[in-house]
Amino acid sequence: MGLTTKIDGANVFDARHPPSQEIIEKCVHCGFCLPVCPTYVLWGQEMDSPRGRIYLMKLASEGKTAMSPQWVSHFDSCLGCVACMPACPSGVDYGKLIEATRSQIERHHKRSLGEQFHRWLLFETFTKPERLNILRWPLLFYQKSGAQAVLRQSGLLRLLPKSAGAMEALLPEVRKIEEIEEVTAAERGTRRRVGLMLGCVQRTFLSHVNAATVRALAAEGCEVVAPREQPCCGALLVHAGEEERAQKLARKTIDVFEGAHVDTIVTNAAGCGSNVKEYPHLLRDDLGYAERAKRFSACCKDISEILAEMAPQAARKPLQLRVAFLDSCHLQHAQGVRSQPRLLLAQIPGLELLEIPESPICCGSAGIYNLIQPDAANALGDRKAQLIVLLQPDVVVTGNPGCMMQLQTSLARAGRKIPVKHTIELLDASIRGLPVESLL
Repeated sequence: MGLTTKIDGANVFDARHPPSQEIIEKCVHCGFCLPVCPTYVLWGQEMDSPRGRIYLMKLASEGKTAMSPQWVSHFDSCLGCVACMPACPSGVDYGKLIEATRSQIERHHKRSLGEQFHRWLLFETFTKPERLNILRWPLLFYQKSGAQAVLRQSGLLRLLPKSAGAMEALLPEVRKIEEIEEVTAAERGTRRRVGLMLGCVQRTFLSHVNAATVRALAAEGCEVVAPREQPCCGALLVHAGEEERAQKLARKTIDVFEGAHVDTIVTNAAGCGSNVKEYPHLLRDDLGYAERAKRFSACCKDISEILAEMAPQAARKPLQLRVAFLDSCHLQHAQGVRSQPRLLLAQIPGLELLEIPESPICCGSAGIYNLIQPDAANALGDRKAQLIVLLQPDVVVTGNPGCMMQLQTSLARAGRKIPVKHTIELLDASIRGLPVESLL
């Protein structure tokens, strides 16, 4: 394997939440995870599969390998999509293992100055909605002035570092922010009072998704509370091993929504949704928040979950569309939500639902993965785009902002201008009776 062997036999991990030996020992190395692991599908390398990474964790815990750059690279290459978990007959909770390992890496592995700066820049930007809002203005000028089109056509962007080029390629169209009220009244009587998590990138660059979410909830009888002071939920930080910073954001999120006095907390970004449902694990040692985190997470539901469990009260108008539906990894694997978005789409008259092959395999978005591992992310995105193109859909639909941007970029590389929408945008358009052209 080329891994550095330690001679002292000492555990490489510190005592603060190392990867659980109990979970590690549950892995029987059967290989059921291999066909659904994106990096194993791409490269066919054992150490870039879930069972291979678990073996590396075991070696490190036994002091038989060092936390070398090569060892770390196998964990950096993992998307954290957890497609391996529903495929595992032994019930190995790989999600907890990879997050614990990444926290250890960030505490003990010295990254290059370039890596440190890149990660710092991403976290200090993408977890701060107020900074993203400032960034809107130069990006708006970049797009509207024609500079983006000129640079893309010239090929000069290829001279940028891969990470910068990946970020530029993923830029969504900067649109006017669709403002929503802090409290939106329910239509035709209040059936539930819900809180809406606005997200970071979503509230800044995809605000139309939040606006559609509020309209659909209100039309179905929900009073919607969207607290202005809500922070980032910490999902990007958790998945990258930045545990302490994620915990601070989790505490503030809980404080804010406890003060909103809502029945349910609604998420419309799959990555955020899976993260907040794991707050009890993230805050398990915090005596002041452990029980509060359990109550909070028990109230959290994806937008498709809450609407699927409510009998529809708003009429659905026809949308004559061929729709390819992409399961977001953190919706289908981490949250176990698969049937609900399909149910919402099936309620729309005239809509033809198309299933994309290789559903368990990630599109390559995975939080900040497509910004720090652009080659692997592009390969996965291109693979998914080719499968979508074969279906000849009018629209692609998914339930996560990262997936939306990744797919739009991948389809553009394939030379196809197929719009990518959030599931709730189609439901909102159907309820409002908008023309099909508004979605194309």
